[in-house]
Order: sequence, then structure tokens, then C-alpha cells
Amino acid sequence: MSAPAYPTRWRRPPQIIKNRGWRLVLQLGIVIYLILAIGTIEVNWARVYEGLERGERFIMGFLQPDFTSRWRDISQGLIESLTMTLTSTVVGVAISVPIGIGAARNLAPRWIYYICRSIIAVSRALQEIIIAIFLVAMFGFGPFAGFLTLSFATIGFIAKLLADDIEEINEGQAEAVRATGASWWQVVNYAVQPQVMPRLIGLSLYRLDINFRESAVIGIVGAGGIGATLNTAIDRYEYDSAGAILLIIIVIVMIAEYGSSYLRKFLQ
Repeated sequence: MSAPAYPTRWRRPPQIIKNRGWRLVLQLGIVIYLILAIGTIEVNWARVYEGLERGERFIMGFLQPDFTSRWRDISQGLIESLTMTLTSTVVGVAISVPIGIGAARNLAPRWIYYICRSIIAVSRALQEIIIAIFLVAMFGFGPFAGFLTLSFATIGFIAKLLADDIEEINEGQAEAVRATGASWWQVVNYAVQPQVMPRLIGLSLYRLDINFRESAVIGIVGAGGIGATLNTAIDRYEYDSAGAILLIIIVIVMIAEYGSSYLRKFLQ
């Protein structure tokens, strides 16, 4: 059997618009649109100049962080964020697994498939900050609204990717298990679960990292956590405390990033 022949010369990939004149017209139109769009942006240059001084104060506070003056508030907000992150990830992943299985076309009946896909679409359509504002209005300020927000966002993230992975499994393994007379649950347990479990663990660790960063954002609208402490420090012009909070967030995100990378390699 002869070896496959590989091309020896580079070929330009096919272009959508083959006519050079129309390509130039399209590029010129994009440039004109960008110029007009930038021209509609109203910039208050006097306010920008006044804000440079506040920006300098913030940068100096970041370079000279104060961890002691508001350490009690910082530690409380940090504990709230870590608690929200861990609990929302665990609860969100636990709910995502059955929804992800139901959203897989090759496993679920059509009516269950559409219901689960609708849940995923709603969760992915709404940004965390919007959900947080709505839940804070319902349940008041505090970490409970943040926990619900992150759990809801985790469902859309994990269930979507899990369902896509289930639809891309090796069907030969599933058919082999079905040929033994196995039930639907046994097919899921012995044919699907071994193929998607490493991916599910990696996604869960990745979402844990995302939830901590999002807890700092949703805290600004009153959903508790380190974000609320950061917002209070900025409102009081305590930029040295705000710099300390940002450094803590950066360090924890870096630890989570390196830790999750190690765990993914270890588990796979």
C-alpha cells in the first residue's frame, strides 16, 4: 500500500468573496463604519483629566497595599466568597449532570431533550451580574443571592459542555453494552460515564476558578463576598485596602489555576 501523497506547495485557502474589487469595497466599508462609530462616542475630556488624579491614587494604593486596617472585613468577605464558590460549584455540578444527560440527543427522548436544552439556553442567556441583581432584589443583600447566582450560572456552563461531550462519545462502546441487554441506566454507567468523567472533572475545576472570580464581580451589586468589600473600599477612597483585596484575589486565582492544572493532569 503506497503512502499518502502530501502537498509540497502552499495553497491559499478558498475565499468567501472571490472578486478583488468587492473585497476592497467591503474592507473600505468596514473602515468607514468604524470611523463613524468612533465619532459617535461622546468623551468628556475634562472629566477624563480629573480622573487621572484618582487613577494615580488608586495605582499608588495598589503598589502600597494595606492588609491590616480593614483585615476583619477583608477576611469576612474572603470567607464568604470561598464558601459561595465551593457550595455553588458542588450544587451546580450536581444539578448539571442530569440536565446534561437529558440534553444529549443520543441518550434522552426528544421531549426531555428540548426541556433540558431550554434550561441550558436560559442559564447561558443571562449574565451573572443580571441574575445577581434580580436575586438581590428578591432575597436581599448577602451571600445567599450570590450562591444562587453562581449555582444557576454553573448549570448552564457544565450542562452544555457535558451534553456536547456525551453526543460525541464513541458509539461503538455504547452499542456493545446495549448488545448485552443492558438497561438505559447501565449504558450510562458503563459506556458513557467512563468516557466523559475526565472531562467533567476538568470542567468542574475550571468552573470553580470561574465562580471565585465571578463572586468578586457580583458582590459589587450586593451579592456578598469579597466583591462587596472591594466596592466598599473603593467608595470610601481607601485605595490601599482595595489594592490589598485585588492582590488577594490575584493570588487565590493563581493558586486555583495551578492547582486545577495539576489535578487535571493527575486525574487524566
